Parts: sequence; structure tokens; C-alpha cells
Amino acid sequence: MDSLNGKFTSVTPILRIFEDNKAKKFYLSFLEFQLDWEHRFEEGAPLYMQVSRDQTVLHLSEHHGDCCPGSAIRIQTENIAAFHERLLSKNYAYAKPGLETTPWGTLEVSVTDPFGNRLIFYGHPE
Repeated sequence: MDSLNGKFTSVTPILRIFEDNKAKKFYLSFLEFQLDWEHRFEEGAPLYMQVSRDQTVLHLSEHHGDCCPGSAIRIQTENIAAFHERLLSKNYAYAKPGLETTPWGTLEVSVTDPFGNRLIFYGHPE
């Protein structure tokens, strides 16, 4: 590709959230992402934050115009079976995800956050 046309390097999805404590419990405690930073324009303003785990970076936003709730994203995951077991060991009251073998040959764990966004973690059988 011609370097004058630009080079794509990564994607950062923005997911809509409505309540920061629920978001933190789901993303930080259950999924074990880390909080990188938070931003509010002023006290009481909507929250915008970044969470990450390994090379996956997500932006979570309470801002109305940033995105729509109910999105779905796919995250490639090494050792998907171990990740699945780790999630089940958490005894998270709102999700008990299964491990599905798809017709296209991947193993997938699907969870829905408290705001209707679906995260599909996928990997290949080992």
C-alpha cells in the first residue's frame, strides 16, 4: 500500500454505558480489564473511560451521542477454554457463559454487559 494513503494500525471500539459502577464491576472485576484512565468534563458530567487487557483496548462512554447501546464486538483470545473457566470461577451473578463450538471452527464465549453490549471472545481449538 502506498504510504501516502495512510496505514491502519488498530481499532478502538466505543461501547455505551449508563452507570460507571456497574461498568467497572463488569469490565474490571468480571472480565479483568484494567482501568487506564477516566475523563469527565466537570463534576457530574458523563464519564468516558478507557479499559484494556493485553492488546485489547475499549472505550466506554456515558455520553449520549458517542454510540448506541446493544453493539457487538469480537475479541480474539488465546487459550479460550482457560478464559472460559476463569469467568465461570468468578460466580458473577449476571452471566454464566458457555463455551460454544461454531460451525466455522472457532470456540466462542459470549457475554452481554449490563448495558446490552455483547462481547464475543473467540479462539481456536488447541
